[in-house]
Amino acid sequence: MTSMLYRATRKILKALVRILHRKGMAFGEFSLLVKQVYVEVSEEALKADGERPTTSRIAIATGLTRKEVAQLRQAADEDELASTGSYNRGARVMTGWLQDAEFLDTEGKPAVLPVQGDVGSFAALVSRYSGDMPYRAMLREMERVGAVQEDEECVRLLGDGYIPHADEDEKLGILGTDVSALVGTIDHNLKVKTRQQLYFQRKVSYDNLPVEALPVFKEMVSKDGMDLLIRFNQWLAVQDRDSNPQASGSGRMRAGVGIYYFEEPVSKQADEGTTDED
Repeated sequence: MTSMLYRATRKILKALVRILHRKGMAFGEFSLLVKQVYVEVSEEALKADGERPTTSRIAIATGLTRKEVAQLRQAADEDELASTGSYNRGARVMTGWLQDAEFLDTEGKPAVLPVQGDVGSFAALVSRYSGDMPYRAMLREMERVGAVQEDEECVRLLGDGYIPHADEDEKLGILGTDVSALVGTIDHNLKVKTRQQLYFQRKVSYDNLPVEALPVFKEMVSKDGMDLLIRFNQWLAVQDRDSNPQASGSGRMRAGVGIYYFEEPVSKQADEGTTDED
């Protein structure tokens, strides 16, 4: 491992382990999970190269024993679809509410919807964008995570994106999907040979800002960032065959863009940098 890769990995792990430590995941659990992922990635890489992913080949590639690899390959995979299913359905419903004219008010903003009704209701919204999921179940789920509020047989949207406010497991699910997407973008950009193949990856930051400036910048990011995401959302919804059955084309791809805000004391950052050099 190069020194730069070591330092980068250490920084990623330190941010992640803060969460794991706070949530009570012991090192033994984390170590087992890392071994499982190493086996999965090695197996995928061998298949991609047209080779048979035998236990022996995976053991050589990962440094694990054949016994460990065999046990890990037999272990049941985590049910990722179950953990992200409600989030994906809720996100699709939110998308429809934000861009479908039937569910917007005269100002083009998400309307307060009656719970029931054939047209322009929450039930109609869920039916259109969440398949066969009962609208009452979706309403309870979106209420539980703080995305909507029901009042006198009407439903009001409480935000511009499906970011759960109340449910910790939902937020941790987003941690998995969003961080994975960012790392995947960086991984792609490390592998490609030409600038034309690069995925968009940009960041802006300054490190001598007064504390008093941060609330203004945070509000600016929230407003301008959401406006930009809504523009992207409206375009993607037209192209997506779940949101727009009239959309055509071949294959099935997932694509998107993420925006995030960050802040931290520079002294803390400097301390971490000094530690990395030890």
